[in-house]
Amino acid sequence: MLTKMHFARALACSVSLMAFTAGTAQAEDAAPAPAPAPAPAPAATGLNDIIVTAERREVSLQDAPLSVSAISAEDLKAANITDITGLNGSVPGLVVARSGGGERIISIRGIGSETPENTNTQPGVSYHIDGVYIFNSIAASAAFIDVAQVEVLRGPQGTLFGQGSTGGTINVVSVDPTMDAVTGYANGGFGNYAYKEASAALNVPLTDTLAVRGAFQMTKHDGYAKATEVPGTDSYDLDDQDEYGWRLGAKWAPTANFSITLNAINFHSDTNGPAQKNILDPEDDPRILTQDYPGRSLVETELYTGTIRYEAPFATFKSISGYQKLHSIQAWDADGLDAATFSAITYNPDSWTFSNYDHVPLWQSDTESWSQEFNITSNGSGPLSWVAGGVYLHSDNEQYINEYRAADDNIIQPALPLTTPWDDPLVDNLAYAELSSIERDLWAVYAQATYDLTDKLALTAGVRYNHDKAQGMSDSVSGGSSSQTSGAYLQPAYTGSRKTKAWTGKVALDYQITPENMVYASWTRGFKPGGINSAASAGNGGLALGLMDSVQPTYTKETVDSFEIGTKNRFANDTLQLNASGFLYLYKDMQFLEEDPVLYGEGISNAPKARVYGIELEAQWAPTEHFRVDASGSWLEGEFTEDYFALDPAAAAAAQNAAGYGDWLFWLDPAGAAAARDTARANIKGNRIPKLPRWQGTLAATYTNKVGPGNLTARAQAIYRGKYQYRVFNDADVDLASSYTQVNTMVKYEPEDTNFSMMFRVINLFDTDGVNSRFSDPYGSAQVMETYIPPRQFILSFGYTF
Repeated sequence: MLTKMHFARALACSVSLMAFTAGTAQAEDAAPAPAPAPAPAPAATGLNDIIVTAERREVSLQDAPLSVSAISAEDLKAANITDITGLNGSVPGLVVARSGGGERIISIRGIGSETPENTNTQPGVSYHIDGVYIFNSIAASAAFIDVAQVEVLRGPQGTLFGQGSTGGTINVVSVDPTMDAVTGYANGGFGNYAYKEASAALNVPLTDTLAVRGAFQMTKHDGYAKATEVPGTDSYDLDDQDEYGWRLGAKWAPTANFSITLNAINFHSDTNGPAQKNILDPEDDPRILTQDYPGRSLVETELYTGTIRYEAPFATFKSISGYQKLHSIQAWDADGLDAATFSAITYNPDSWTFSNYDHVPLWQSDTESWSQEFNITSNGSGPLSWVAGGVYLHSDNEQYINEYRAADDNIIQPALPLTTPWDDPLVDNLAYAELSSIERDLWAVYAQATYDLTDKLALTAGVRYNHDKAQGMSDSVSGGSSSQTSGAYLQPAYTGSRKTKAWTGKVALDYQITPENMVYASWTRGFKPGGINSAASAGNGGLALGLMDSVQPTYTKETVDSFEIGTKNRFANDTLQLNASGFLYLYKDMQFLEEDPVLYGEGISNAPKARVYGIELEAQWAPTEHFRVDASGSWLEGEFTEDYFALDPAAAAAAQNAAGYGDWLFWLDPAGAAAARDTARANIKGNRIPKLPRWQGTLAATYTNKVGPGNLTARAQAIYRGKYQYRVFNDADVDLASSYTQVNTMVKYEPEDTNFSMMFRVINLFDTDGVNSRFSDPYGSAQVMETYIPPRQFILSFGYTF
């Protein structure tokens, strides 16, 4: 098992290697390295350049021939975006939707993760912090701590990033320590729902070559929603927040061309969990839930990174090391109602369908991972620029699940210790339990080069070889029946291994019409590795009953070919920026969560083919130094283009019950019950791609001017997120998440000749009950839940910067 010691040793080896390289190069070439080009000076009026690391080098956003957006720390603060969920709708094509428990499903242009419950599968949109890939999607719920900007790359990333992706990449860039001066800030605020926030950072140069930077962040508020039937309480808070995190960084730069940067980020959140409202809830108020099980969400993350950079006259060498841990405990009311309400709605004596009161007292996930990347990037101003490198990723993913179901009363059962004997009566009460561990190893090598064919036309080509291996152990209990005859009730056994190999890459042309106007066209191939379904999904139970299995022991990789054209432009003396792109995806073997004819046989399957296409626009207009408008929008279409008869968990359960096989009768006639479930198969050809709003956009206006003895900044923002299908099945009663419009406002005042500021924010000004996501619980009661964006928030905060 990997430890911090492994990380320290790997980093020490990297330090030694890079230090030796630096010393050797300096000895061989005493000439000083060329000074970096000065940053473009901002115009007196107009727009400033934004520097991004979109292609593993620092380039202007306007010079990068791909679709990329950058959200500054100032804009994050103005919109009260404290984690990844807050980006929902603010970037063209980006949807961040909640799933069960602490999951966050990040999709770009409809490509994300349709399989969040499987710890082995990887997301379609990779998530990075300072270039280090974050392995578990639950960790994406961690707060943004001391962030400089957030970069969103849209489209497959088949060459340069540590974890290749089919949908895109999000990279959170932290503020670097600096030797320039002692700097820092302190902020505090309060608002309705007992909202409290505090953050602070301090940068201290210890010497001319060494600086440290520390930051702290805390956010708390009462629940936005209430569960009304939890025993022992008048109401039980949901959608509350109680989290804190800290970051400690150090940078050592003994010479102008050599540096080592170390960072440690820790995050802790302990809440009652999200409000997941059953669409059958008789209570109309979306913030009032008729639920009786006390949920909980605990998320703890640790991330340690080390970056070593050496700049030689001909190239820059970089080593990026990462070690991370995640511990997550989730518990929730899986049926979304209290026992009496659920029974009244679902009880059908003619079909022997009884109330399936359902709760999950434990869904525990633990991930420990390590990554190491080396890359080398060309320097100089010749016609050829290039980058090459290699990356290794290793992760250990463990999962322990308990789920209970009861026939009559509101029975709140505890999670069972792993040492529970197989014949304990509580084992018979389990609807489902799983203990699994997946070990994953990935290594890849890549290279990409750009050659200036003329002074205006450039060709970019890149290639990457990916090798991914997964292996694991698993055991499960379904329907209160254990396969063990002695010892503990769960005894994991080896489930086999799965290897995936793939070549991916990119070819692009960009033409600089003028210094301010560029067009580009590209082809990119992205891939996501296949993997292993758990023992519960891999038993070939359908075949044993003479039926077709939906879920196989393993699932294959998915690939996408992306064709994109785009243009990036500045007009009117750099006061108007207009970027646009159009794309076409040809998708193969998209991974999604599917049901099996045999009860509790859920797992990952592959939809053969799909097509996605769309247009995206981003614009900025700053006609004066006092006024600025930011706008973005997208129009997206996509559908499955080949026959595939998939089995929807909710439809399978309905067919089973309609045939008279309630849960309590399934095991008396499994063949008949499975055959009934199998009749619910439906062809998904022509269905819309999930998480793909047809229309989405944002519009913001900012005014800045001197007012009285200080500077005033006022900002108003409107976000529209169109309706979308949550799952591949496109069931109108289950999957359609409705559209919403959210308006945010901010006023900030900074008195002259002081370092103080005061900010007043109103988030969701019109108190819109916007549906963030709608999803069907695939493992438990098959009930349909909705989660909502936060209600109206008033926040008054004060800041001091030095």
